[in-house]
Amino acid sequence: MDGKGSRQAEGRKSVAFVTLGCAKNEVDTEHMRERVADAGYALADDPADADAIVVNTCSFIQAATEESLEAVFEAADLPNVASGRAALVVAGCMPARYGADLEAELVEAGAFVPCSREDDIALVLAETIGKADGEGAAPCAASSAVEGSSAPHGPVSAYVKISDGCDRFCSYCTIPFIRGRYRSFPLDDVRDEVRKQVDRGVREIVLIAQDTGRWGADFPEPSTLAALVSTLAEEHPSTWFRLMYIQPEGLTDELLEAVASHANVCDYFDIPLQHVDADILRAMNRTGSRADFEALAARVRRRMPDAALRTTLIAGFPGETDEQFEELCSFVEDADFDYIGVFPYSREEGTRAHDLPNQVDEDEKADRAQRLRDLADAVCAPRIAARIGRELDVLVEGREEDGQLFGRAMCQAPEVDGVTYLEAGEVGDIVRVRVEDTLLYEMEGA
Repeated sequence: MDGKGSRQAEGRKSVAFVTLGCAKNEVDTEHMRERVADAGYALADDPADADAIVVNTCSFIQAATEESLEAVFEAADLPNVASGRAALVVAGCMPARYGADLEAELVEAGAFVPCSREDDIALVLAETIGKADGEGAAPCAASSAVEGSSAPHGPVSAYVKISDGCDRFCSYCTIPFIRGRYRSFPLDDVRDEVRKQVDRGVREIVLIAQDTGRWGADFPEPSTLAALVSTLAEEHPSTWFRLMYIQPEGLTDELLEAVASHANVCDYFDIPLQHVDADILRAMNRTGSRADFEALAARVRRRMPDAALRTTLIAGFPGETDEQFEELCSFVEDADFDYIGVFPYSREEGTRAHDLPNQVDEDEKADRAQRLRDLADAVCAPRIAARIGRELDVLVEGREEDGQLFGRAMCQAPEVDGVTYLEAGEVGDIVRVRVEDTLLYEMEGA
């Protein structure tokens, strides 16, 4: 459960947040927290002590929906909610995806806030539990910071969303139905958010979206992700910038040049491929082929030989034959990627793939996914080990329970690529280390 800081004060109503799902949801929660704090509510660390609990849900796939429902029921069972002393608010993807059906079924909740209404969270709380002090002024618009958010040892890395929604309509994906059509956030808004995070002491900004590479294409006067990255990197030369979720078509020569020409932009490319068989990709409403993707990786390597490449793949998509799966395995063995995430296909109601013929058996999907994961580990671990002897800059993030200092190099994205263990440094420092050893995806520096 999420309780990043507290502004509890006697006489003020308090709100706690629980966040499920991906980094984009974490950003949405942070923005809701700011609006709640600016409206005068206290931010509670412990949901059991709060006057309202906001559960920001994920509903991208069925497993995420189930996890979100478990969190909602867990919150509903807390004494303050069960007794009626506290309100339960369900926000985010589940209300956006299921709408009135969810409201009719989930009677434990006092209010529902879909993604499109998250900016109104303070107004929803005022209607649900009353104003922050029980009277006084109505909730106001969010300001640029939350009181107490600039603690000296706060997070050193932060996510910044540069757009929302998606226009791709991949046949397996619910995002366009949850988040709506693609819309880039204005340059000045992104710059303001980055500046706010840097002022708080953040040393790494991770730029995220459903389709990061499309940023700016929908403006009346179109711009590009390359222009955005260059602008931010030059305005904040001491801050690392990292890009996540770049679809293959978005990895342009202009973007490669922008990354390569700025030392504070991580040579790191997260490119979700999903599959490599052209027929499967067409059924997914995607484009490309194994040859296309191998050429894409080679193009990156020619410009930046030491760049880190990550991708995600789906196993067991409807109609995937044994031969097509073996081709995917062959690609994993031969492809020049440092990190490969693997997911079994999730059959989601409302998507076109849900009704495709030749659905793969659940056990077979799980077996194929695990085989791919094992293969990816076997292939990627030696690539990580090849960094032994190299000197890398590492951003110091904190200490583990046993006191071991750790951080991340530019080749390690938050939460997914492991960490680098260190001998010295302070949280927030960027230190130069020599990689002495590796263990799967973890590195040891000295």
